[in-house]
Amino acid sequence: MKKKVDERIRTLIENGVKNRHRSMFIIVGDKSRDQIVNLHHMLTKSMIKSSPSVLWCYKDKLEISSHRQKRQKQIKKMMQRGLLDPEKVDPFQLFLETGNVTYCMYKDSERILGNTFGMCILQEFEALTPNLLARTIETVEGGGLIILLLRSLTSLTSLYTMAMDVHERFRTESHFQATGRFNERFLLSLASCKACVVTDDELNILPISSHIRSIKPVPFQEDFEGLSETQRDLKNLKEQLNDDFPVGPLIRKCCTLDQGKAVVIFLDAILDKTLRNTVALLAARGRGKSASLGLSIAGAIAAGYSNIFVTAPSPENLKTLFEFVIKGLDVLEYKEHIDYDVVKSSNSEFKKATVRLNIYRQHRQTIQYIQPHEHEKLSQVELLVVDEAAAIPLPVVKSLFGPYLIFLSSTVNGYEGTGRSLSLKLLQQLEEQSRMPNQMQNIPVDGTLSGRIFKKVELGESIRYASGDLIESWLNGLLCLDVTSSIPPISRLPPRNECDLYYVNRDTLFSYHRESELFLQRMMALYVASHYKNSPNDLQLMADAPAHHLFVLLGPVDESKNTLPDILCVIQVCLEGQISHRSALKSLSEGHQPHGDQIPWKFCEQFQDTVFPSLSGARIVRIAVHPSAMRLGYGSTAVELLTRYYEGQLSPMTEIDFEEAIDRSPVRITEAAEKVSLLEENVKPRANLPPLLSHPRERRPERLQYIGVSFGLTLDLFRFWRKHKFSPFYIGQIPSAVTGEHTCMVIKPLDNDEVEIKKSDELGFFSPFYQDFRSRFMGLLGSSFKGMEYKLCMSILDPRIDFRDMEPTSSSKGYLTSFSEVLSPYDMKRLESYTDNRADFHLILDFVPKLAYQYFHERIPVSLSYTQASILLCMGLKNHDVSYIEREMKLERQQILSQFIKLMKKFHKYFYSIASNEIESTLPRLREIVMTPHSVSVDNDLEDAAKAVQEKMKVDTDGMMDPELLQKYVIKDSEVDFEDALQNGGVKIPSSGLISVKSKRNKTEKYINQKEENPKSNEKKNRDGSGSRSKKRKA
Repeated sequence: MKKKVDERIRTLIENGVKNRHRSMFIIVGDKSRDQIVNLHHMLTKSMIKSSPSVLWCYKDKLEISSHRQKRQKQIKKMMQRGLLDPEKVDPFQLFLETGNVTYCMYKDSERILGNTFGMCILQEFEALTPNLLARTIETVEGGGLIILLLRSLTSLTSLYTMAMDVHERFRTESHFQATGRFNERFLLSLASCKACVVTDDELNILPISSHIRSIKPVPFQEDFEGLSETQRDLKNLKEQLNDDFPVGPLIRKCCTLDQGKAVVIFLDAILDKTLRNTVALLAARGRGKSASLGLSIAGAIAAGYSNIFVTAPSPENLKTLFEFVIKGLDVLEYKEHIDYDVVKSSNSEFKKATVRLNIYRQHRQTIQYIQPHEHEKLSQVELLVVDEAAAIPLPVVKSLFGPYLIFLSSTVNGYEGTGRSLSLKLLQQLEEQSRMPNQMQNIPVDGTLSGRIFKKVELGESIRYASGDLIESWLNGLLCLDVTSSIPPISRLPPRNECDLYYVNRDTLFSYHRESELFLQRMMALYVASHYKNSPNDLQLMADAPAHHLFVLLGPVDESKNTLPDILCVIQVCLEGQISHRSALKSLSEGHQPHGDQIPWKFCEQFQDTVFPSLSGARIVRIAVHPSAMRLGYGSTAVELLTRYYEGQLSPMTEIDFEEAIDRSPVRITEAAEKVSLLEENVKPRANLPPLLSHPRERRPERLQYIGVSFGLTLDLFRFWRKHKFSPFYIGQIPSAVTGEHTCMVIKPLDNDEVEIKKSDELGFFSPFYQDFRSRFMGLLGSSFKGMEYKLCMSILDPRIDFRDMEPTSSSKGYLTSFSEVLSPYDMKRLESYTDNRADFHLILDFVPKLAYQYFHERIPVSLSYTQASILLCMGLKNHDVSYIEREMKLERQQILSQFIKLMKKFHKYFYSIASNEIESTLPRLREIVMTPHSVSVDNDLEDAAKAVQEKMKVDTDGMMDPELLQKYVIKDSEVDFEDALQNGGVKIPSSGLISVKSKRNKTEKYINQKEENPKSNEKKNRDGSGSRSKKRKA
């Protein structure tokens, strides 16, 4: 039964053909494939030219083979099984047989870049990614159709919970519940695209496409020749320049007016031949930038330029450019193999891309491809062309500048994404330079940028489709491709201490509400402005990945004003770790790292450690600062607040415990979906969503042991993370082919009670791993990292070069105690000879690496200046000669050798001192008597002795005064004799007053008395020979 197609669908297709605008159909149902034939038929009838070509994209399997012979076999089998009636002609089979269909698997979609089709069919929605969506849609020409096939759905909102293939890469062992926020936003955005219609498999329009009700046929504005206004202007330009050579023939190859004007500006700069011009070409994808450059290079060959160099991130990016160089040479009547030869690359990585054109007609001329970092090959260049300059790091682009003609091409937005660093920094600097005379320039710029004439060209009109294409606007809004206008100027730069970090709720951010969309566009604008290369896939990662979280740094928020605050900084964080011990052992044994958890798996691989992956950590995926607020400290403030948040310093424990019960209640994806059919379902943004922004104190932080970062190693970036006490544990030995940068991973242990650490060591559990990394890095400085800048090497090693505060007892700290551990006696003599200026420095170069290795391991406590340590690093660890150090450090040869001999004198002095101490320790010594102080002082000792003597004397004195004791000294019966002697006057008293009276006792009596009283004195008295004595008394 045939059914009439809704006239509104036919009107939409015809309007698109008239305006050269694309249309899009989303067909839901298992029989959606049958409607492709009808849509293709309507498109063919609307177009004046022949049947449009078709691009059919699929995941890995088609129901009917894309190969003609295999398809015939499949049809034959279906007829045998009775599934196909041979009497009835299947319109779909007829479409496949007669239509110009190109089949392409999603994984091979890169090969369709640069091709144009009239219709694009996308099946298997779950395999689509934002990058694939944009890449395939951009191949459709104006007036064409994009058809997206969906299997039968009970409700459109079931897309929210559809498991996408890309979600498998987002899941990790500890975070496995992906949320389809991107699909929700994709579906809601379809309602706002007036060139998009959602139908069922019978082409019934669903309510979500209610905007098509008011569609009306549009008149086609064209002149009598069938040309639009812009096409008429382009034709007039070609007629005006037709007789000019080489401009006339080349401009005939231009498809749009903007492209024609760009080629004219390029050729004017070429024919000027002042070699002081810089021309920058800016445009979105599909505007013909590479074609314009290619035609201009052909004009430079015709003008006589001999040496032309072309650079891009990869020679594969120059495919279109070289194609149009050859087309330009052809219209200038150059013949291949006669006037020029094409040279393909023999490098397997470049996939036989064109890398050189040799031209011989006038004289030998060359168009040569060079890699971006090979700026030293530009000594004889006359014209340098840099294609996709925004995908090359800004310092590398600046190094390519010189006194020659320069053409730059940059994509400001597009499906592959790119950074705005080029246009925001370099081009702005060049523009300011060209506006001011040299003597009035106050802007510090490189000498290679001064005194140049700068011109900027922009291409706005697309080649494939006309301006104002609604599908382009919808795609740019959905994937945040055109966000250059979304960076609002900051009204006020607040002090850093007034700024706060806020958590962004992703459910609300991707809900497609007006305010949420504006905030999302501003966040993505900062990403594009701050990073060299971006991809639409980053948007889906940000929306759906379960382990990712978003934070923004805002200034003081005025709640009285109903406006969105200025975003100063955006941080994207990915939670990692919590990997089981079994999974870590399995990864080590198989040598395979699963998706996600970059830092734990790399740490496990580098140190063969199975404990670290079980820890919880966070990896800072991106940090983007507003272009007007760069280098003002806002990035540092955001990192500090993020660290404090995960350490639990921003949320009191009472609040954390309170939030534990209500934290992160899941928001339902389908809010009480009504039990209705597709034809009655009304899809609209969700209500009752949580606040978009919440302060960290209102949210419970995850328990983490560390924060890490992975980035391309540059001096500025490394110093930034080093300033915040992040330490490296891995640096990739193979640099990136695009940027020339090594991958670097750094981590910072957090203040957490769950891991045992030494309080004195700020690196905590990471300290032994960091020391092992330093040792391995030093060992690779002479090979894999030999070309690394010496300043960067010094920053990575962070050696201690000041030992002036060293304690005398240095042996306990691991310092060298014997020079024989490093040098032989002959080495010591050679070192002495050199330091005494009796030999050249070449005499000691053999053991300089040994000294450098020991010094940077902090085993030689000698204080050096930064310059001396850098010279030791270059000569000892990197094995560079003096000439290299001259170029790197910008010093004269004599200055370098002077610093070198000074540091060697310091080494010799240290080794001489430890040798002297070593010899002194072997000499015989007298035993040293240790004079220990007495426990009692001399004064106290004397006082104690004096007291003892006094007490003894007192005891003796008291005994002598005893009457009983004195009684033995009584003179018995002698008083009468004295009286008699005095009265009788018989005795004459002498002048002394003493008189003597003779005793009347006999000797025997005295002896007995004395013997009883003092037996010990008998012997002495006997020796005296007298037993009596006279009694004397003073008269």
